[in-house]
Amino acid sequence: MKLKSIACAAALAAAGLSALSTGALAQERVQFFPSLTGRTGPVAPNATPFANGYADYLKLVNVRGGINGVKTLVEECETAYATDRGVECYERLKGKHGGATVFQPLSTGITFALTEKVPADKIPLITSGYGRSDSADGGVFKWNFPLIGTYWVAGDTLLQHIAKKEGGFDKLKGKKIAVVYHDSPFGKELLPIIEERRKMHGFEVQLLPVPAPGVEQKAIWLQVRQQRPDYVIMQTWGIMTPTAIKEAVATGYPREKMYGTWWSGAEPDLKDVGAAAKGYNAVMMQHGAEPQSPVVQEIVQKVYGPGQGTGPKEEVGTVLYMRGVVGAMLAVEGARAAQERFGKGKPVTGEQARWGYENLNLTQAKLDALGFKGVLRPVSTSCADHMGSAWTRIHTWDGSKFAWSSDWLQADEQIIKPMVKASADKYAAEKKIERRPASDC
Repeated sequence: MKLKSIACAAALAAAGLSALSTGALAQERVQFFPSLTGRTGPVAPNATPFANGYADYLKLVNVRGGINGVKTLVEECETAYATDRGVECYERLKGKHGGATVFQPLSTGITFALTEKVPADKIPLITSGYGRSDSADGGVFKWNFPLIGTYWVAGDTLLQHIAKKEGGFDKLKGKKIAVVYHDSPFGKELLPIIEERRKMHGFEVQLLPVPAPGVEQKAIWLQVRQQRPDYVIMQTWGIMTPTAIKEAVATGYPREKMYGTWWSGAEPDLKDVGAAAKGYNAVMMQHGAEPQSPVVQEIVQKVYGPGQGTGPKEEVGTVLYMRGVVGAMLAVEGARAAQERFGKGKPVTGEQARWGYENLNLTQAKLDALGFKGVLRPVSTSCADHMGSAWTRIHTWDGSKFAWSSDWLQADEQIIKPMVKASADKYAAEKKIERRPASDC
């Protein structure tokens, strides 16, 4: 009840701030960034900090002077992590305030649905660390941008980390790895890279799908207790993750043998378990909790200082808050890149913004200047590569917080790229889509 109340209060506060922003900027030319939120429903404790971070960074951009003078505008629409509501929100927001710049669905199911719609509407999608892994192929997925990583990147680097712990991939032969996953497009998206590595290295895989929302897992963890896999990989989200960790504690499965993926390793997942979850690991697409980062310090000073913060100050810099901040930064920098081509200091259309996301060149110097020193590595996209970076790190729960426990890990392009192309080609054949010619780049 407490979490629900907090989520409702945050939603009301955000709605008020959004209304104020809309009123203040109604007569100005603005760059509109719609926000599909999950402040209610099974993912609310996780999706709410994301939405707050997204809104706060866009407020910071305005404090900094906008995008070359063009102010940002945010309007939220609540999906509750439901695909049909996500599509409704998209249709409601896509034409408002001069037209949407970009959508970030925060849901693989919504991403799948919108992928069918955005080519006609000429509005890009940013799906950092989720959605379709094959959408890294810009030759087929012109409007999709899984910037900084996909589930295949997460899965590949996670297995690299496990192999390193064991002494090399050859040492994985005969090992048993269980995959506890959300029984949905989101959960299943991880499986192809697990299967590809299984064929290469000879480890066994035990697939354990969990029906949404994932609050009933006793039977799953009974199987884990009986089979005693060497490792458990969790492709979970929202309430499903703390439920899984609590069941692992109850059955005595070692938390140091558990690895969450990108959406399965944030503070809301562990805080109620606390010290009992010590040793639990998760793979991060570059950033983790970054409370000391320059961008967070600037948000605290310039957004929360004047009382304009979207959510509670204590969540600023946490894992999922940072994910929203990073998502907003990528959205803004794509629009900024588009201005360089289509008119500096002028709002850009969704179609023009798409060009910007396809021509991102976020060097380390640029990232550092934006406040992301030590948080992100360079991101560089192209017509063919809509992902732009494939780096991850592992962090581990110490009983009260996460701390880095690995060096930088890079997905193996020799494995990932053929998988991406094969899957994209299959999609193109099914949808009767022609690959983009060179003249379209």
